[in-house]
Amino acid sequence: MATPGKAKIWLARILKTGLFVGFSGLIALVVAVVVAMQSLPSYESLKSSPNGQMIRVHAADGSVIVSLGPSFGRWLGFDQIPQVMVDAMVSVEDKRFYHHPGVDPIGLTRATWIAIQNRGTGKRLQGASTITQQVTRNIFLNNSYSVGRKVREIVLALAMERKFSKQQILELYLNKVYFGGGAYGIDAASRKFFGHPATTLSLPEAAIIAGLVKAPSSYSPTADAQAAIGRAGVVLDVMEENGVISSAQHDAAKIADVKLAPEPPQNSVRYFTDWALPQLDVLVDEPNEPLEVYTTIDLNMQRAATAAIQSNAPRGTQGALVAIDRDGAVRAMVGGLDYVTSNYNRATKAVRQPGSAFKLFVYMAALEGGYTPETAVVDEPVEIDGWSPRNSSGRYSGQIDIRTAFAYSINTVAAKLGQEVGFASIADMGRRFGITTPINTHPSMVLGTSDVRLLDMTRAFASVARKGIAVTPYGITRVTTADGRLLYTHEDDTSRVLIAPWVAAGITDLLQTAVNTGTGHAAQIGRPVAGKTGTTSSNKDGWFLGFSSGITTGVWMGRDDARAVGGLQGGRAPAQAFASFMRVAVAKRPVEQFETQVTLPEWQLEPDNEAYFGGPDDGPQVDEDGNPLDGAVPLPEADGAGDQGEPEPSGRIDQQWIDNVLGRDRQRRPPP
Repeated sequence: MATPGKAKIWLARILKTGLFVGFSGLIALVVAVVVAMQSLPSYESLKSSPNGQMIRVHAADGSVIVSLGPSFGRWLGFDQIPQVMVDAMVSVEDKRFYHHPGVDPIGLTRATWIAIQNRGTGKRLQGASTITQQVTRNIFLNNSYSVGRKVREIVLALAMERKFSKQQILELYLNKVYFGGGAYGIDAASRKFFGHPATTLSLPEAAIIAGLVKAPSSYSPTADAQAAIGRAGVVLDVMEENGVISSAQHDAAKIADVKLAPEPPQNSVRYFTDWALPQLDVLVDEPNEPLEVYTTIDLNMQRAATAAIQSNAPRGTQGALVAIDRDGAVRAMVGGLDYVTSNYNRATKAVRQPGSAFKLFVYMAALEGGYTPETAVVDEPVEIDGWSPRNSSGRYSGQIDIRTAFAYSINTVAAKLGQEVGFASIADMGRRFGITTPINTHPSMVLGTSDVRLLDMTRAFASVARKGIAVTPYGITRVTTADGRLLYTHEDDTSRVLIAPWVAAGITDLLQTAVNTGTGHAAQIGRPVAGKTGTTSSNKDGWFLGFSSGITTGVWMGRDDARAVGGLQGGRAPAQAFASFMRVAVAKRPVEQFETQVTLPEWQLEPDNEAYFGGPDDGPQVDEDGNPLDGAVPLPEADGAGDQGEPEPSGRIDQQWIDNVLGRDRQRRPPP
């Protein structure tokens, strides 16, 4: 049994050892802090954000449609940060921030005691990290838990407090802490959740943001608004307890009245952003600062385009649509039925045969070569280097004019024109108008056997709509930094004239006739429309491209595996999708007459109610290429004027039948 004297000796030894160890530990800590201070980067270096660049993409109306990358908003100096934001964050995260040296002894002791009580339960040391410790963890360490990491965190926090001021540490913290949803820093969080910079944060908004740090995913306003409001209420309570706001201010802060920024759409509009955003590498040279990208996309048109494709594409097929304004601004882009299911953009990447839609270039080359819409041609059997094209009807019409041949997409006439003007000239016309894929010069090329992209074809039709002036599709109007510094703005180029005005007028005449009386009848929308259908062999692809009131729209439908689709023709589902979209797209635009008018009966220019609100009316009973079906060909009624009469059944198209359908006075027509 130890005597009292020996016990005192051992107690003294333990105290001395404890003091020595404690003193040695203190010396080691001081040395570690001094070394850490010397190794810390400068404050300017710490302010840089190497983790990624925020890009916010805006629609034409200014609304945000998508935010990409880790969101680092504008860096705010301490004097730019609202005091309510500083007070909210300090109150809820580290109320003794202004009084401790980087580590809070009171908080650390309390957390240690709780950890001892919960030993064996697997719970970690929690609630002891000061704001300074969080800064060091965010910048230099990671969130993995270990005693060694915790020691390094404490050393670095003490070093930071010796090297930087409290204001500098708060500035770092508020600009770098993670608030959920990809947002780092209060400016990114404010823009994401409230749609405005952090410099204008109100008290309830600051409380919501401050409440996110504890559990960003659980308290995110966009994920669980009620949880965010409840947590913000706790923040306000703590702020009142700490004396940074009064009871009156607490009561006046109506958290439930805070307006959250709407979540940007994540479906079909992503086809557009996937196409437009890679262009930033060419347009601007700013790899670090957050960017505000303003685009041409019209969300109302985008919704209409999505609905038009989804409701009209035949079962088992995909569809794509591109709409271009007169200066090249892309107003809508749909690359498939559903972006989440398939993000492959069929509007910009897929290459498919255009069928008769390619005849646009055939007839423009012919018009440039001296033909006019009234020039007489003969629809008859033809053979070119062993190739004999046939009309889908299996019949021949004899002598007709260019306008009629185009309206009813007669293949033999297109082949003759190709041979006359030269297949190389047609290929050159296609390249001139923006076709970027290879174009073959075999005779069959006049029927659209070369693969093309929908965007390229739509661009070509848009250039026709602009009376022969080249149109270059673009999606970005301007780019600024988060603080408003202009980096890029789009400028329209009207210097490239592709064809003479009279050629543009002539092809517009033909395109309008194709819609009013020919294969594009289903594309009528109650105002002048010019366009062309396209259907490939075995109904693998269906196209419709056309323009009205300054908007040019291209539609493609088909299967990704290029298998045949029963009943798929350009004059059916694609033309119907075109009409469905265009009724919305041009609804608020004035009606524009084309420079070259076709004199037609009123019933052909103005569809009936069924065409407006449902599918197109039946119109003349013609097949996909405009050839009359066997039997009678009834005509729709004029506006209350009664029956227009029915032509006699005929086994072939003759000029009298065509003139009747077109509403022409035969005696006024110039001789062929």
